[in-house]
Amino acid sequence: METLEYAPGRLADVHAGAGDGHVLLWHGRGPNERGVLTTLGGLIARRGPTVVVPDWSSEAEDHGRADLLRSLRFTRETVESEGGDPDSLVLVGWSLGGVAAASVTVHARRLGIGVARTVCLAGGFIAPDPISGEVLTGGIPTTDHTSPFTLIHGIADDIASVAMSRAFAQALEQAQWPVTVHELPTDHVGIVGTVFDDTREHCLPATDKKTQAIVAEVADRIVAP
Repeated sequence: METLEYAPGRLADVHAGAGDGHVLLWHGRGPNERGVLTTLGGLIARRGPTVVVPDWSSEAEDHGRADLLRSLRFTRETVESEGGDPDSLVLVGWSLGGVAAASVTVHARRLGIGVARTVCLAGGFIAPDPISGEVLTGGIPTTDHTSPFTLIHGIADDIASVAMSRAFAQALEQAQWPVTVHELPTDHVGIVGTVFDDTREHCLPATDKKTQAIVAEVADRIVAP
């Protein structure tokens, strides 16, 4: 893993892939928590794609929009510099990062980009997304340039209920977007291979076999849904 600046003073961890492709992976609401996704990022990279995991801050005045879009631009430029198609990028986000990833995808035409596929992990789709400032389920555009969604959610999630992904999937289907939903026996933090440490008030890598198996399945579905 290598840590780079994707913008002045803004850091991203880059997990070199064992094969082809690129994944941009966004963490959730907590500011600058790219380290929470180290386990998942490494597992994805071992399955092929190079993975970029940037810091971003939902506590910024723009709720993180500039950070998110700058990390997207950085990753797309990286793909292009390596001779790839920047529209082949797979966009993945956890929690509020998943909401942001979904917003980029449904508004891709307006942003002047393409997205190969989008994976939302434990998305809290009732919250305004950091990209548009709107609630996504309030209106998803119908377009003939749709890219597929994969929604992965823990059935024991008590922070963002699995019902949120179910409702978002229904909204996508009504707007004619391809979507698949996978419900796993885990909670909000277990889906990215972590446990919450109450003492440190921070997510730490899980050491139990059940959670490790869950995050391995998540990595599998990101690479080959």
